[in-house]
Amino acid sequence: MMDISSLKFDERGLIPAIVVDTETKKVLTLAYMNEESLRISMEKGLTCFFSRSRQKLWLKGETSGNVQHIVSITADCDRDALVVEVRKEGPACHLGTDSCFNDTVFEGEEPPAFQYADLMEMLAGRKASPKEGSYTTYLFQKGVDKMLKKIGEETTEVIISAKDGDRANTIYEIGDLMYHVMVLMIEMGIGLDDVKKEMASRHVIDKKVKQEKMIK
Repeated sequence: MMDISSLKFDERGLIPAIVVDTETKKVLTLAYMNEESLRISMEKGLTCFFSRSRQKLWLKGETSGNVQHIVSITADCDRDALVVEVRKEGPACHLGTDSCFNDTVFEGEEPPAFQYADLMEMLAGRKASPKEGSYTTYLFQKGVDKMLKKIGEETTEVIISAKDGDRANTIYEIGDLMYHVMVLMIEMGIGLDDVKKEMASRHVIDKKVKQEKMIK
C-alpha cells in the first residue's frame, strides 16, 4: 500500500474524494479530504471529510447516523484524486436521497446498466402508485397468497429446466423466480440490505467454523 504522503493535495491542502457504493458501484457523493481527515478515515474505517464551506472536519453520519463504512481507498494515476468505496447506512445525501447525483444533464443512446436496487424501487413504486394493466400491480392487489403461488410455480419451472439441462431456459426461469421473490420482498418490507446482511452473517459463521476446524 502506498504512503499517503505521496498524494498530491492542492494548494488548500485538499484532495477530491469520490465516494462509491461498493455493492452497486453507484457514485454517492463528491467530497474533499485533507491529510488529517484522510488519516481519521483510515483509523476509524469511516468517512471523514473537510467541509470547504465551514472550514472544519466532519465525520459523515456523526449527527444523522448515516455513516459510511470504508471498504477501500484508491488513488488515481496522478495521485491527486481518491475513490472511496463504502458500505453505507442510510442516505448519502443531506437531502435524504440515496446519492447526491440525481439530476440528469444528458442521456446518450446507451441504456443504463441494470441494478437490482432500481428494480426494487420500481416495484415499490407500483405498490405505492398502482398502474392499471400492470402485472406487478395485479400481484400486489391479489396479495401474499398469489405471490407465494407464483413463486412455487416458478420454482418448479426452474427445477424442470435444470433437470432437462436447458441452460438458457433455466436462466430465463430463474429471472422469473427472482422477480416474484422481489415482489414478495416489497410486500413484506424486506430490502436488499436485509438479505445482504443475512448472507454476510452466514459468511462470518462459515469463517468461524473453518477457523475452529483449523485449531482442532
